Formats: sequence, structure tokens, C-alpha cells
Amino acid sequence: MNGILEFFQSMGFMNIDWRQALMLLISFFLLFLAIKKQYEPLLLLPIAFGMLLTNLPGSGMFHEELWSAFLQPMLEDGVTPNPAYHSYGAILKNAGLLDVLYIGVKAGLYPCLIFIGVGAMTDFGPLIANPKSFMLGAAAQVGIFITFLCANIWFTPAEAGSIGIIGGADGPTSIFLTSKLAPHLLGPIAIAAYSYMALVPVIQPPIMRLLTTEKERKIKMKQLRQVSKTEKIIFPIIITTIVALVLPDAAPLIGCLMLGNLMKECGVVDRLSKTAQNELMNIVVIFLGLSVGATATGATFLSVKTLLILAMGIIAFALGSAGGVLLAKLMNVFSKEKINPLIGSAGVSAVPMAARVSQAEGVKADPSNFLLMHAMGPNVAGVIGSAVAAGILLTMLG
Repeated sequence: MNGILEFFQSMGFMNIDWRQALMLLISFFLLFLAIKKQYEPLLLLPIAFGMLLTNLPGSGMFHEELWSAFLQPMLEDGVTPNPAYHSYGAILKNAGLLDVLYIGVKAGLYPCLIFIGVGAMTDFGPLIANPKSFMLGAAAQVGIFITFLCANIWFTPAEAGSIGIIGGADGPTSIFLTSKLAPHLLGPIAIAAYSYMALVPVIQPPIMRLLTTEKERKIKMKQLRQVSKTEKIIFPIIITTIVALVLPDAAPLIGCLMLGNLMKECGVVDRLSKTAQNELMNIVVIFLGLSVGATATGATFLSVKTLLILAMGIIAFALGSAGGVLLAKLMNVFSKEKINPLIGSAGVSAVPMAARVSQAEGVKADPSNFLLMHAMGPNVAGVIGSAVAAGILLTMLG
């Protein structure tokens, strides 16, 4: 009888609290969005399932207390408040499955590996053909810094920087920066970043129509020039060198992004390029999603801070979209060759979804207008811009 009683007492049903139950319901909702609505399913599904696993009572897959102790700063005498847990070795000794996977997030490994895959799938040709796109991609990062300044009212500077980066609409960059500056906010920030990326076709069009006239939306841009293979090979080498020399903290993300792109463009390592685009990317996405979802425990996720993060995240994203459109309008004042301001909103880093939204809005104004390739320039510039913005924030706050 004692054995039977102990068995029933060890069941999760007997140990679940209201926060865990609510988090399980939230995970079910996110799984519904990923599967039924197809909102960024490649990462939202593993994130939601990681959230499910970590909130199952008694599963022992993720130990928040281990990482909380590990993340506490060292005292002046070198002793930590919890010295038994303040090392990777101690974490491995006491770890569950998701603890081990989370090491890749904390070390900044997974986002960098994903950037290799992103680079291998990215064509920088439209950006090289129209260097003005760099300015539109940079302008779209304004949402990051405005939100960072505003978030300082309620959050620490490190937390505010992690919240601001949501405005770049770049999930791996958001995870990379947050894991360095505010790892306790990783769950809500990652979910906000990927949710808003999925909602690009919903969030951006009203902003684009509000800030442009029908005449501006009908502007036709001339066809981009053909970019040579030599230019495409030199581009990632030059960008890596310049960014790393100016902003060393951005080197891991930019370096991995450009390595993937160089493998694609050079044409001599097709096997590596295909692996980066497929097998490597898919494996890392699974590990990243599960480990990020594991941080979304009831104690950290169910708070007023989470609601503020979600609210400020969408503001950051909206400001970024508006920044690109407004700069395009300003450039038209001084330029003979007019830019369709709709492509400015593609300066956020949601590739290629933001560029497709620009194309769709252009077609609504004029069915014969083709903006997709023009919008891809600011779009891929936004990937570089968000990584640079993360490097700036890491340099300032890390």
C-alpha cells in the first residue's frame, strides 16, 4: 500500500500548481497557432513543445534554479551566493535534457549556427545592385533604439536592450542578445519576436498605407542591374572585415551570416552550402526552439513584465517598419530617381516575408508594379542592420 501511495503522490497530477497549468494551456495555444495557423511553425512549434515539457511537474528536464545560480554575478571575493551551481560542470552533473540543450543558447552557439544557414539561403544581389538599400535597412532599426530608450522607464538597461531588439524582427538575433544581457527574459522575448515575425502581413500594411499616398505607392522603379559573381564573392568578405573591425561584438553574428553566404556564392563548396541550408539549419532550429521554450516557466513568464514586453515589442516592430518608409520618402525629396516608399518597410529583418508584403501592397496600388526584388535589398540589409544593432547594444550594456 505504501508503494501504491508513493506512486500516486509522485504523479504530476498531484504536484501541479496553477502557474504550471496555465503555462500548459498557453503552450497548447501556441501549438495551435503553429500547426493550424502556420505562424512561424518551424520555430514556434518546438518553442511551444519546449514550454510544454518544462512545465510538466516532476519531469526534471529543466532546472531554473541551476541557471539562476549560474547567472548570478561573482562577488568580490570570487565566491557566489550558490557556489555549488556556479559552473557548467555543476549544471551538467545535475542537469536534465533541456538544461543540456540550453547551454547552446547561453553560449551563443545556436543563433550563430542558424545565421550560417540564413547566409547560405540569402541572395545579397539586390543590395549590391542598389546600395541605397543599406540606408533603408538602417532606418528600419530605429524602432530598436527608440524602444530601448522608452523601456528604460520600467526595465534595467540590459533588459531594455533585449526588448528593443524585438524591433529588428530577427528571432536568432533577439535570442543571441537576450541570452547575453537578460537570459531570464528569453522565453517571452523569443515568443514575442517570432510571433510578430509571423504577423508581418497583418502589422505592416496599415502602417504602410497610413504613411504613403496612392501616388507614392504607384511609383515604378527601374530594373536592377545584373550583379557579377565576383561582386557576390567579395561582398561577404568585405562586410565581415569592416563590421568586425568597427564593432567586434557583432562579429559572431555577421561572421556566421557572411560565411554561409560565401559558401553559397563561391560555388566550390556546394555540399557545405546545402548542408548549412538544410540539415544543419533544421537540427539547430529543433534544439534552439526546445531550449528557448524551456525557459518559459510559470514563475518567469506569468508576470506584468511579460505583458509589457509583448506590448513594447509590437511598438518596436511598428516603429521599425515606419522608419524605413519615412526615410524612403525623405530620400525622394533629394533624388531624381524616385524610390517607392513601400520597399522601406522591408528594412526589418523578416526575410523574405516583409519584401513580399511590399510587393503585395504595390500590386494593390498598380497591378503592373513589381517591387519584390527592389524590396529584397532593404530586407537583407535589415538582417545585417539588426546584427549590427545587437552588437552596439552588447558593447554598450554587456
